[in-house]
Amino acid sequence: MRFVIAVMRHETNTFSPLPTVLEDFGRGMSGGPSTGAEAVRAMAGTNNPIAAFLDIARARGAEAVVPIAANASPSGKVTDDAFEAIAGRILAAIGDGCDAALLDLHGAMVTESFDDGEGELLRRIRELAPGLPVAVALDFHTNLTAAMMDNADVITGYRTYPHVDMYETGERAGRTLMRMLDGEVRPVMAWKSLPMLTHMLRQTPSTQPMKDIMDRAIAAEAGGEVLNASLFGGFPLADIPHVGLSAVVVSDGDAHAAEDLRDELLRTAWTRRADFVFPLEPMADSIARAAAMTEGPVVLADHGDNTGAGGNQDVMAVLAEVMRQDLPDVAAGPFWDPEAVARMHAAGVGAELTLSIGGRTDMPALGLKGEPLQVTGRVKTLSDGRFTVTGPMMTGMELGIGRTAVLETAHVEILVSERRMEPFDLGIFTHAGIDPRSKRYILIKSRQHFRAGFEPIAKEIVLVAGPGVCSSDYDLFPFRNLRRPIYPLDEDLQAM
Repeated sequence: MRFVIAVMRHETNTFSPLPTVLEDFGRGMSGGPSTGAEAVRAMAGTNNPIAAFLDIARARGAEAVVPIAANASPSGKVTDDAFEAIAGRILAAIGDGCDAALLDLHGAMVTESFDDGEGELLRRIRELAPGLPVAVALDFHTNLTAAMMDNADVITGYRTYPHVDMYETGERAGRTLMRMLDGEVRPVMAWKSLPMLTHMLRQTPSTQPMKDIMDRAIAAEAGGEVLNASLFGGFPLADIPHVGLSAVVVSDGDAHAAEDLRDELLRTAWTRRADFVFPLEPMADSIARAAAMTEGPVVLADHGDNTGAGGNQDVMAVLAEVMRQDLPDVAAGPFWDPEAVARMHAAGVGAELTLSIGGRTDMPALGLKGEPLQVTGRVKTLSDGRFTVTGPMMTGMELGIGRTAVLETAHVEILVSERRMEPFDLGIFTHAGIDPRSKRYILIKSRQHFRAGFEPIAKEIVLVAGPGVCSSDYDLFPFRNLRRPIYPLDEDLQAM
């Protein structure tokens, strides 16, 4: 048997000013996507769906063809050149002949030409190989579409946020597809997307309002009611028609069973729609509240400029407020600023510098101008920015954020990087000589994924609503292409 196994992952924030090019699909490493044996070396044995697919192929004695593993940090629209290059490699491998395709996708990719990148890829695969069995593992923040559903046989999604069950998600999709290949089951899928623009800080299945809804889906799958059941919180920072909270249920030939469970899950979510709205606290108030906390580490999570949802990672407002309120013993970063990194590398460890950090990117969609922060300090450490993930999210992956430098000021150690990446693993600091466990405060740009690595060491967590293209204030965004009405922009919406 021959399986084509591939990765194409990108979460597109259509309000981001940063286009996503092919080189970005190396997940922090330079040179773009990996292919063939290099992709297998990079992904095998890690906490990713593709690793599960590779293990499934190995267990069946099947040949695993990996044409590409392309994974980019969230940012703006994917260029057509990048999409065509990635999709082209996958289609070429399928065109050479195979018995199944197992795809590790995201579910929220928007390109210059397509508002549903995954749906377009799957449509092309189905057109090229009409009878090919296709299994897809999707991110929890998928914006599910008819094109995805019409052109796949099995779809499963992450059940956690932070995403610590990525391998298991691939395993679930792959296991069902193998049973289909063996003639044991006949998968049929039912899906629906609700007109709900949820807040990402209220989506996580680890707490209500999502927890018991996801628990019900997990129990239905584990108990054999259906083959697979997945809920998707949706990715709200995309100005496209198919944004929404959704569900997909895979049953064994019984469409009614799939539809009944789908409707049960979504009905509960709809009745709780007000609970999926996150109340905002002014930034200065959040920092003042943190200042009164006496035992650290206290994690300050700046969720308005979160690269994990498309933020620039160079908005300096929260760090400026931390310094204004004189919080002591702070580790902060990483902030994206290749120019500042170059200056510190040129100056060398021990050099005293005054330089501007960040604020180099305007955000015209929200009317925000970049504002650098001028600081004076000593260059403490320099690094190549490479580290291996030891925490529960993407465990075992070697990642890179380009060269890094740490500027030590009176009260803050500021980590600056050449590349953007949401901090979800302690290695993002420890590789640069900062021990976050020993700090009173840890300022990071993240919304939820930081909890994978940082929540276990945190005495307190303070969510800070800094400015940026990941803001939870939806009134700031010039939505034009959303389906309307949609909750909570249209609060009087009643019907599911």
